[in-house]
Amino acid sequence: MDKKLIDESKKYLMNTYNRVPIVLRKGRGMKVWSSDGKEYLDFIGGIAVNCLGHCHPRVVIALQKQAQRLLHVSNLFHIEQQINLARLLVEHSFADKAFFCNSGAEAVEGAIKLARKYSRDHFPDDRYEIITARGSFHGRTMAALSATGQEKLQAGFEPLLPGFRHVPFNDIGALRDAVTKKTCAVLLEPIQGEGGIRMPSDDYFRQVREICDEHKILLILDEIQTGMGRTGRLFAYEHFDIKPDIMTVAKGLGGGTAIGAILAKDSVAASFKHGSHGSTFGGNPLACAAAVATIEMLLEDGFLLDGCRREGRYFIDKLEKLRKDFPAIIIEVRGSGLMIGLELARDGGPIVEACAKRGILINCISGNVLRFTPPLIVVEKEIDHLIDVLEDIFDRQSQ
Repeated sequence: MDKKLIDESKKYLMNTYNRVPIVLRKGRGMKVWSSDGKEYLDFIGGIAVNCLGHCHPRVVIALQKQAQRLLHVSNLFHIEQQINLARLLVEHSFADKAFFCNSGAEAVEGAIKLARKYSRDHFPDDRYEIITARGSFHGRTMAALSATGQEKLQAGFEPLLPGFRHVPFNDIGALRDAVTKKTCAVLLEPIQGEGGIRMPSDDYFRQVREICDEHKILLILDEIQTGMGRTGRLFAYEHFDIKPDIMTVAKGLGGGTAIGAILAKDSVAASFKHGSHGSTFGGNPLACAAAVATIEMLLEDGFLLDGCRREGRYFIDKLEKLRKDFPAIIIEVRGSGLMIGLELARDGGPIVEACAKRGILINCISGNVLRFTPPLIVVEKEIDHLIDVLEDIFDRQSQ
């Protein structure tokens, strides 16, 4: 069955993904099962999407109940589930207003439009440029791709959209020097995800905020991967004692259901007026019902966020011990909460393949960084099993 499905995948689907030759059919919690019945521990979590694990009962029940009532009506009408979700996000963030869409890239596109519209509304000069970071990843649509600081992803899609300046991440001097009279915003990930789990220094974002305030430019934080509890806080900006003007969220927001959002302060959100922006499917009842259930679970008694911080520290400590045992293979461990990277001195692809054969799913980014973004429900026993498997693989490679 697997071979037939994989052959049909190659026949009928565009070849845009380097897919692992596994057909996943079922998931519960931390585990998924392939069509041939093999069980896997999932340390990818749908790329930081399945924050509550696979098919969490609260999310499944919310989807089932909503599917029996109303699937779609469009934003020509007020939608109860969308209003409930917006209220939850506003009450637990810096924001005053929310706009809903379908993905992270769409959220970034909307944030770019909002920043430029705000600048046009408030400043007479031609301010439209946005400063972003090298190594960043903001999505695959044209504006999001133009904002992304990775030439390998942009190759072949030129000409890119004008108006983006890229500076090294975590280099406050370079960012300050890049500000001009044309700058309207700074767009950054709190932690660079696809760029290799790159961490900022403790005071970097405080200084970024100060520069933005000094020049009256907007700070946009791309929390698509870091948000929804991934770093042990509901949003990663909370670690830095700052507040953005605009923030994008997606991935974990729907607990496995496709949804994205732009969050903004009232003064900024006011630049989106009737007809300024829109999305046919954005904020539909089904996706919003799943997102409400997800956020309620994340906030309930702080259980999952506390666990994320605790298990994240445990995970990083275990990886640090592994690094000391295999200094010729492992360069660095970095991360926050359950967004963790293990930088290797070699290609990480064979490690990913070896883990899959042993029943563990991980992935590799930037060629040599193993990324771990498991569901926030992961426990020490499961982490220990992954560490044992990695230790055995590294030991065999060392011989």
